[in-house]
Amino acid sequence: MRTIDLIGTAVANTFRSKTRTILTILAIFVGAFTLTLTNGLGTGINNYIDDTVSGVGASDTMTVTKTADAASGIGSASAGPTEYDPESISSGQNGPPGATVVALQPADLDALAQIDGVLDVQAVKSVSADYIQAGGGTKYVIGVGGLVGGQTVTLLAGSEPSGDTSDLQLALPTSYVEPLGFASDADAVGQTVSIAVTDAQRTQHVIEATITGVAEESIASPTGASLTANTALTDELYETQNIGVPADQVERYAQATVWFAPDATEAQISDLKTALSDAGYTGTTVADQLGTIKTVIDGIVLVLNAFAVIALLAASFGIVNTLLMSVQERTREIGLMKAMGMGSGKVFGLFSLEAAFIGFLGSALGALGAIIVGSGVSAALSGSLLADLPGLELIAFDPVSILAVILVVMVIAFLAGTLPAARAAQADPVESLRYE
Repeated sequence: MRTIDLIGTAVANTFRSKTRTILTILAIFVGAFTLTLTNGLGTGINNYIDDTVSGVGASDTMTVTKTADAASGIGSASAGPTEYDPESISSGQNGPPGATVVALQPADLDALAQIDGVLDVQAVKSVSADYIQAGGGTKYVIGVGGLVGGQTVTLLAGSEPSGDTSDLQLALPTSYVEPLGFASDADAVGQTVSIAVTDAQRTQHVIEATITGVAEESIASPTGASLTANTALTDELYETQNIGVPADQVERYAQATVWFAPDATEAQISDLKTALSDAGYTGTTVADQLGTIKTVIDGIVLVLNAFAVIALLAASFGIVNTLLMSVQERTREIGLMKAMGMGSGKVFGLFSLEAAFIGFLGSALGALGAIIVGSGVSAALSGSLLADLPGLELIAFDPVSILAVILVVMVIAFLAGTLPAARAAQADPVESLRYE
């Protein structure tokens, strides 16, 4: 019997006992459904974290602050008031209200650039805007951020602000589109808005910039909705904000971004952190900031997958039972096949293929059911409970992951079918033909 005929016969024989086979498939369905759904949950959450990471910074960058002197009390966790230090500066968006760090100055940036493993250094300029306005419309409070350290924004319309132009450009959060008077995200692209900042002499200045894109908001912005300014706009706002500030006080920064080799190993990154620490600085990567969250999510998904595997193992006993009964019911048929020249190997293969086919049906239907239910649940939650987390697709399905689930279930089914298949292969044709 040719292989193709063997497969066709196995498929045809699968439903000779419909009720028993359907019950077995349903048991496999439950395990495959759960496994696919939990994998989709992990994929969806991790995708959202990855998008958030890209909004925080690139994987080859590190946020650096100057290590506080424990004796000065800056950044100390101990109770009581903090002693004033003229070298301290507000930590800005990256710390709790009132938190301060030792200011980074040009000499610090030069020192960072000399540390082995650092490819480039860029100071993070903190800007505090008074409001944003379109035309003569209502003025709204807004934060200001920049594309520092490889950050990206998830755009709903338009393009990212260009860092290579002298034009003042920004990406506007989508929640500001309608309040500012624009009909849609696409309509806002190309429009001009006014941003007000107040300098050290308490004089307010209004700077006009062009909207190049509308961005989706995410948890990457700790202070809420913020516009994303290009380098030219950030510099213009920063310089305007510091009018009246003594020259030696202008270049004081809460933190800086350093770049290291994109292919750096964990050991090399650790060595760089050690070198920074020895020089009096503290370096934090994106993985340090969000890696723990991802580890917790992966752990939860792993536990849920374990329950799905237990369900599949229970279903495998159903396969054993189904095929053992099939072997017993088809004893005379097996004897006839062997008497006509079918070898033990092909008999074994026939029953193993039946088991694999049952596994395929259960896993394929389970995966399909999980996709339908998961997509529906994800869409419903995105518009209700998870509406405050734009861009989050709670349950997302990766084709490779789905295929892996189906293959794993088929392998489990195949292994479960080896005992009945071996019993069929070892059957004596003479005794089988005499079986009543």
